[in-house]
Amino acid sequence: MTVSTRTALRTLPRPVWALILGTFLNRFGSFVYIFLVLYMTERGYTAPQAGLAVGAYGAGSLGASLLGGRLADHFGRRNTIVLSMCGSAASMLALSQAQGLFPIILLASASGLASELYRPASSALIADLLPEDQWVTGFGLYRLAVNTGVAIGPAVAGFLFGHSFFLLFLGDAVTSVLFAIIAVLALPNHVGIAQDQVEGAAPGVAAARTTWIRYDSRFLWLLAATALTSFVYVQSDTTLALQVRAADLSALVYGGLLSLNAALIIAIELPLTSYTRRIAPHLAMTLGSILIALGFGFTAFASTVGLLAFSVVIWTFGEMALDPVRQAYVASLAPAHVRGRYMGVVGFTRSLGQILASVLGTLLFTVNAQWFWLLCGLLGITAAAIIAGTQRPQPRASAERDECAPETASSA
Repeated sequence: MTVSTRTALRTLPRPVWALILGTFLNRFGSFVYIFLVLYMTERGYTAPQAGLAVGAYGAGSLGASLLGGRLADHFGRRNTIVLSMCGSAASMLALSQAQGLFPIILLASASGLASELYRPASSALIADLLPEDQWVTGFGLYRLAVNTGVAIGPAVAGFLFGHSFFLLFLGDAVTSVLFAIIAVLALPNHVGIAQDQVEGAAPGVAAARTTWIRYDSRFLWLLAATALTSFVYVQSDTTLALQVRAADLSALVYGGLLSLNAALIIAIELPLTSYTRRIAPHLAMTLGSILIALGFGFTAFASTVGLLAFSVVIWTFGEMALDPVRQAYVASLAPAHVRGRYMGVVGFTRSLGQILASVLGTLLFTVNAQWFWLLCGLLGITAAAIIAGTQRPQPRASAERDECAPETASSA
């Protein structure tokens, strides 16, 4: 870890560390989603029925991005996190006692909604608590907490699953309650500030900002690029396994590739932010998207463990370069009073891209595997071109004209 990274971490305020701890506990304890299919099939449900429950959970989490962003701005960051964690604990315990397919699907959807509701509030709170030059480091640390929790949690979940189904749900609920307690004790309840309090707003600009996302062309283009990179990246959880099998390699190899990805993120991403935060955001995001494109595109020619591992290393570096900078960049685009909603819309876009990828990716892979991976590379390059062409810093006068444009349009 570089000296600059250590210095940046030492200066982070305590509420940020509390948020990081709570996030780690929550992701570490996300037991039920991982084993939901096994839980249902063990209880006698068919695989398609189990798939419906998993899909219901995903649908709930998709809605959580938009609702969570709105609640973060109007209800407060801390209050939204507490609501999310308490709702998650309650829905998990209720799901453990559900009988019948319909109640399980309904409660799985509620669990997905409650469990993911906190994410926009957490991202907005990091931007609230830190100065802009520390946003990339803050979001990198947040991702480290998420990935470390996800890497360690499944082993504990497997142990609990082997002893008792109920322990799986109870463990998930307990970690959610712990995060809620941390939030109550250590987090401020920042709420999006009023439009007329936006610091440095030019005359007419603050009023125009109430119309926010639909007039923010740079943000809309960023959403398009985000959908493309999400479509490509989620192939690591779906069609990459099919590629490993097509190469006559074992499931152990696939698990090792995902472990390589997690290990690189845990070991390298945070130190890497000391460099990426010094680069212009559009350059860092463009580079990250290109690396994701090259990594997944190269998979078309990867038929050995070494080549597959090489491709994973390439797209993992792309992920590490892109994601913390993108979150910080979204925070810089968002007017403070709607920061939670900006974060929520990005989360929704990523989830939507992932859902489409899960459905279309496997279908396209079965048609022609090599051309499918090359298509992923093309989509990643397209995302890079969108970012490079639309996310460059605007001159101040031009930016103010763009922000005032909604006011002009609405008065016409």
